[in-house]
Formats: sequence, structure tokens, C-alpha cells
Amino acid sequence: MKIVLLSGGSGKRLWPLSNNARSKQFLPLLNKPGGGMESMLQRVVRQIFEARLTESITIATNASQRDIIINQLGELTDIVTEPERRDTFDTVRTMAQVLKSGTADMVLMGITPTYPSTKFGYVIPEPSTQSGCAGAEQNGNPNRAGALKVKRFTEKPSVEKAEGLLSEGALWNGGIFAFKLGYMTGILRKYINTDSFEEVFRNYGKLPKISFDYEVAEKAQSVAVVPYNGEWKDLGTWNALTAALDYHTLGNATLGPDCTNVHAINELNIPLFVNGIDNAIVAASPDGILVCDKEKSEALKSFVDPIATRPMYEERRWGTYRVLDNTVMEDGVHSLTKIITLKAGKSISYQLHNHRSETWNIIEGEGVLVLNGEVRKVKRGDVVTIPCGYKHTIKAYTQLSFVEVQLGRLLTEDDIDRFDFDWSLVDNR
Repeated sequence: MKIVLLSGGSGKRLWPLSNNARSKQFLPLLNKPGGGMESMLQRVVRQIFEARLTESITIATNASQRDIIINQLGELTDIVTEPERRDTFDTVRTMAQVLKSGTADMVLMGITPTYPSTKFGYVIPEPSTQSGCAGAEQNGNPNRAGALKVKRFTEKPSVEKAEGLLSEGALWNGGIFAFKLGYMTGILRKYINTDSFEEVFRNYGKLPKISFDYEVAEKAQSVAVVPYNGEWKDLGTWNALTAALDYHTLGNATLGPDCTNVHAINELNIPLFVNGIDNAIVAASPDGILVCDKEKSEALKSFVDPIATRPMYEERRWGTYRVLDNTVMEDGVHSLTKIITLKAGKSISYQLHNHRSETWNIIEGEGVLVLNGEVRKVKRGDVVTIPCGYKHTIKAYTQLSFVEVQLGRLLTEDDIDRFDFDWSLVDNR
């Protein structure tokens, strides 16, 4: 069995910790066995390997999330990026068994609802008096049930309609699908008639801009659903996420004695103190500060767009950066100050900028700098000046941090030309 995880999202419901570069699945907010914190992505990958479901995981994502996935997972998974946007484990084994039995062309996981939610799509199965279909024995596990034929789908209904759906035995659509590869490639050939991945990538824009549910699942002629009766939580809002946390403060945050059901999460270096409020989420990051009643946090997405700025913190394949200051002078010159941290052994690309100069102040670690072909070692206390148009790269021997000050009239992340560079020519000196 090959497992493909879909990673996307625009990072608005958990603002200010999440942003366009760091969606909710990348936030290190969950306690890890043995100590430390992990993100939702790290947890699900760890659990898949621990359950021995597969030795091959592929993550399908957009190009902007490739670096953060590499930073969090290293070489644990393969990554496939889409060139443009097109808008639990025992049960997973059962889904694979149903496919092998030939019961259906596609099998999905249906979550047994706990309330008439308006946030989920619903799967309405055909009435069945049997406990399951071939290949879906329960084997004594309460979280495994037989596969049911799907009657129809309904997308995010009103509360009243959801209540009616529950009376029909409807399940939440968990967005987890199983199918044989040949079935999916057959659908793909309707739009791009090829078996070549490279050809599909080049012609990706020919695919309809529509969700997988609408284009594939709801059009399938033979669909089965395997009910999952265990615990299921959608951690997509602050209200839901904080209910699943086993702590109330994270980072440099303190709660006073007159707080009830308050969570405070602080990614800033300055202290955060909260007192005298109830049922609230207080979150601080370089992107902003949120103080919100938990019940009202589900509407946060609609307010973020007008106030959100460029991402002020990002994880990259080589490490992280945090924006410290972003200022436009009276004469129109723009300055942007970052603190950049490279992991030991990692390097940035060999690059140049057409609209800005940079000054680097090395504050931690040791490494090697290449500036317009000249190579020199750098360490704490060194200052590097990079004029506009100069090619440059840096590699960390140990964890290396430096303060970068950009100056120019146009400061954008896409002002970058990259070039090939062979580090072995430097490392072997």
C-alpha cells in the first residue's frame, strides 16, 4: 500500500501562528512522546511508520510548502509539488482490504458523527442489514466496521439538514480515500492522455480547477465507505485545537489566578501575561497578536485578509528566518531586518539580488561564505557586505545564525536569481 498525504491550506484559521507559508499542519503545538513538541504533519508521519502501514509515504503539496516539509521531515518522505493550485490506521487497513476484494472502485473513510456539524461534508450510505462487505471483517476491533455502499454525498449542510442526515445514518467525510492506481490514472487520461509524470506536470493546467470530492469521489459509479467509530477531531480552529491541548501556556507566557479556560501561546521573546479573562485564546507571533473568545475564533478567517502582512516567520529546507523590522524611509528606501538560522551542514542557494544590497552580521556558529567566487570562512563577530548583483551563498559548519539587513527600493522574496554551485569544490579544499 502506498500512502499519499495532501498538504495545503492558506494558514488563516490559526492566525497569527499560521500564515501563507506555515499552515496549521506545520505548527509545533503537540506534545511528542518522550518530550518535546511536534507538528500535526510530524505526528501523522510518525504514527504511520509506527503502525507499519507502509514504507513509502508521498506528500502532495504546493511549491511554497516544499521547504517547510523538508525542514520538518528531512528524508522520511517523497514530495510531489503541484505547479499551480487547483482548488486512523486500523480503518486504513480495512479500506485496503475492501479494495482488494473488488467490492468498489473507491473506498473512503466515514467518521461516525458526534453532533450535527456544519463544517464537514457528509456521506450517506445505503441501508444495510449486514455487518460489512467482503474483505472488511471487524476482527474484534471496535474501530473497524464493515464497508457500506455509498448512496450520495452532501456538502456542508445547515444544522437543520445535518440533523436530518444523522437520522439517515450519515457519516462525516474524513477526506481519506483508497483506490487502485489504475482507476485513478484512467480518470487522469480523460484530460491528459499519458503515463508520463513529466508530461502530466507540464500540462497540469488542463486539469479542472475543482476539488477531488467533486471531480472524482462524487462521480464514481462504485464507492464504498468504511465507518470509523473512534475519536475524531478537526483541529482547524483555535477553539477545537485548544480543547485538544494538555497545557495552557506555551513559550514565554504566564496566566494570572483569575483566568478560566484560557490558553496563551507566545512565539515572541518578550513576556506575555494574561489575567482576568475567561474562555479565551491569546496568541502572539511575529505576524501579530490575537486576543479572542474561543467561541468567536471560528470566524477568524474572514478578518485576517485585511490585516495580514507578508509572512514574518518561515521554515526553509536549510533552517528558519524571522523578520525583526520592516521599515520604509521618507525617501522611499526600504529596509528589512531578519535573523536567519542555518542548520549544521545546510546552505542557501548560490544567488544574487537585482534590487537590494545586504549586510550580514554573524552572531552564532561557524561556516564558509562564497561571494562572487571568493571563498572565506566566517564566524561570530564577522560582518559581510553583499552589494546588489553580487552572487553569494553560505554554508553552516555548525548551527549558524546571522542578522541580515536588506536595503533597496523593492524588497520582495522573488527578487532572487539562483545558480548551480558545487560545494565539493569548497569542502575538499
